[in-house]
Amino acid sequence: MTDATDGSERRNDPRVPIALRVEYKRLNSFFADYTKNISRGGTFIRTANPLAIGTEFVFHLAVPSLDDPLSIKGKVQWIVTEAEANESQEPGMGIGFVYDSEIERDRIANTVETLMVQQLGPVLYEKLMRSRPT
Repeated sequence: MTDATDGSERRNDPRVPIALRVEYKRLNSFFADYTKNISRGGTFIRTANPLAIGTEFVFHLAVPSLDDPLSIKGKVQWIVTEAEANESQEPGMGIGFVYDSEIERDRIANTVETLMVQQLGPVLYEKLMRSRPT
């Protein structure tokens, strides 16, 4: 795994497995991939062609409960190449959300939290959130 950190745990927030369509532009080409999981602070995008670590880009997340895709700025934190992939880790890129304002952070965090509750149900979601390290 190619990582911008020292290999320690990168996640600050619990992640929920979820497959949502993601669209983004790379140079002059458009890509459509899928998320593997999501948290309030980021997501993992499954792709055979990850962007370089440190790349900031805007992606559009198709959320079933929204009329229009959610537009989010992200930064590639780490990648798994096809050569590094194995049974427990698919190729792709770990994305940290980047916010222009606290209002934007709250809007995206609330939308992601709603997705997590819908995916897990309120009881499991509450248990997951209570088990977070402080």
